[in-house]
Amino acid sequence: MEEYPFVEHHVAPRSEQELSERAITFYQAMNTRRTVRDFSDKPVPRHVIDDIIRTAGTAPSGAHKQPWTFCVVGNPEIKTAIRKAAEEEEYENYHSRMSEEWKKDLAPLGTDWHKPFLEIAPWLIIVFRKVYDLEEGQKRKNYYVQESVGLAAGFLLAAIHQAGLVSLTHTPSPMNFLSEILKRPENEKPFLLIPVGYPAERVMVPDIQRKKLEDIAIYYE
Repeated sequence: MEEYPFVEHHVAPRSEQELSERAITFYQAMNTRRTVRDFSDKPVPRHVIDDIIRTAGTAPSGAHKQPWTFCVVGNPEIKTAIRKAAEEEEYENYHSRMSEEWKKDLAPLGTDWHKPFLEIAPWLIIVFRKVYDLEEGQKRKNYYVQESVGLAAGFLLAAIHQAGLVSLTHTPSPMNFLSEILKRPENEKPFLLIPVGYPAERVMVPDIQRKKLEDIAIYYE
């Protein structure tokens, strides 16, 4: 296989003060991000979603395989089908699959098997991981698929927040129904279901705190 041509990469020089200001400004903006379960049905222009997904597509990936597909659902009938199937799985989770410890940990967040946001949010973005690529009928291996798609999902959530919208990372388990409803090929597996839109009026979120720096970082200087 031919090597990629290499081009010079230009990074704008920044003073220490600029680095500090940019880092703290971005942190402060991202620290206002919250998971939201109550959405408005106010429309969000498709071109905004397009640019959010373009940002997700800038994430690094193993061997630059970019092993992801973003399925964007705005069709009400498809959203209804997704909600119905998701609630069936979630009902089973809450009533038989989840351990008591898991349910106890979720209890303070006020979650249950009802998922009305899947119909109310104007857009659902379903992230699929491509286990392998198909090129002219031949399987082509992808590398570090889980890690690569996880990075892209992180970029996606940051872009949603930066645009001024809210989101929820929904992981109904199992998620095979998404492949069936959206008629995705065998090499794609559902990874994450993300409702996107404006928050409902006077939306409420749990009063919880993020871990402090000293609880998540260890420095070796």
